[in-house]
Amino acid sequence: MKAATVGGLLREWRERRRLSQFELAGEVEISTRHLSFLETGRSQPSREMLLRLAEHLNVPLRERNVLLIAAGLAPAFGAHSLSEPTLERARCAVEMVLRAQEPFPALALDRYWNMVASNRAVAPLLDGVDPSLLQAPVNVLRLSLHPLGLAPRIVNLSEWRGHLLERLRRQIDLCADPVLIQLFDELRQYPGGKNAQSVSDYAGIIVPLQLRTEAGVLSFFSTTTIFGTALDITLSELVLESFFPTDEFTTRAMLAGQKQTVGEVQ
Repeated sequence: MKAATVGGLLREWRERRRLSQFELAGEVEISTRHLSFLETGRSQPSREMLLRLAEHLNVPLRERNVLLIAAGLAPAFGAHSLSEPTLERARCAVEMVLRAQEPFPALALDRYWNMVASNRAVAPLLDGVDPSLLQAPVNVLRLSLHPLGLAPRIVNLSEWRGHLLERLRRQIDLCADPVLIQLFDELRQYPGGKNAQSVSDYAGIIVPLQLRTEAGVLSFFSTTTIFGTALDITLSELVLESFFPTDEFTTRAMLAGQKQTVGEVQ
């Protein structure tokens, strides 16, 4: 397979962002002719120019390295494991957020929706999940929508499924990652896509996760947190997903579960 050229990659990213050469050139403050030359390979971009274009095209850090390598330049962004000393402060921040969310669930996800960390409120909600889905790396999309996962206990499965698939689709639009595209195709094959009309009172405002448990139906909405100024690939791709109760019943049930857990530990 022929290696992608930096010009071809630039053109792909520009078209993915639905920008004309004229629009992008105006944003970067270069001539349309110069941008055309960069895309066709008649001119080679400098490191500074390539990073400037990538910034305006909102290219993820991982793919910015790909652009640099295609241009014969050294990568600009590292990718450290969250367990490495380099990311110690970031790891502490993640742990702090997860702990502070208890007794409600929270988890940290990587680019591919694999669970990197979670708080103590997550595990009790996974009762009944097939053990094969809990082997590392645990993919939370597969865990949620697989027939052997949480899907049979999600009351509003079609609504939640549609929400997750749309989030994944938007991510694919942003980065065009083939691994995510393959995951999307897999998830679409799982049952639960019919009757997509919302069954909650929150339609049009939030999409809740309504989960059937021994305590009753628990209902949550979620928020996401990212590292806004990350220059490390791992941090730039890390997402913290925090779940909050949508009703008083869920609040009381989770508080009661926390008290029971603390009692068992003691």
